[in-house]
Amino acid sequence: MSDIPRLVAWRRELLQVHERLRLALLAALEAARDGADAADASRDLLLYCHGFCLALDSHHRGEDALLFPALVEQYPEAARVVSMLRQDHDMIASLLTGLDRAVRSGDSSRLLAGHLEGLAAIMESHFRFEERELEPLLDKLELDAEAAAVFGPL
Repeated sequence: MSDIPRLVAWRRELLQVHERLRLALLAALEAARDGADAADASRDLLLYCHGFCLALDSHHRGEDALLFPALVEQYPEAARVVSMLRQDHDMIASLLTGLDRAVRSGDSSRLLAGHLEGLAAIMESHFRFEERELEPLLDKLELDAEAAAVFGPL
C-alpha cells in the first residue's frame, strides 16, 4: 500500500465514524421517542446507550490519545483547535454520564429524548467543527496506527 492512500484514509475514516455515530444516536433517539412508557424506553435505551455511549467515548479517547498528539506534533498551529476539541470531549463525556444516569434511573421517555436531543446538538456541532478544521490536516497526517485505535471500533 502506498503512503498516499493511507494518509488520505484518515480523513475518510473520520467522516465514516462520525456518520456511524450519528446513526447510532438517531437509533437511540427513536427508541426514546417510541417508548410507550419509561420502562420500555429505559430498557431499549440501556441497549442503545450502552453501544452508542461506548462507541462515542472510545472515539474520543482514541482521538485524545493518538490523533490529537500526532496533529499537534506535525502541525503546531493546530494546538488551539485541538484544545477546543478536547474541551468538547470533556463536555460530551459529562452529557453521556448524565444520559446514562437518566436511563438507569428510569426517567420518562420524554426526558430521555430531551437528553439525547441536547447531546445530538452538541455532538453535531462538535463533529462539524472537527471535520472543518481537521480535514485538511488529516489528508497529510502521518500516523502509524490502526484506524480502530484512533477513531474507535465502529
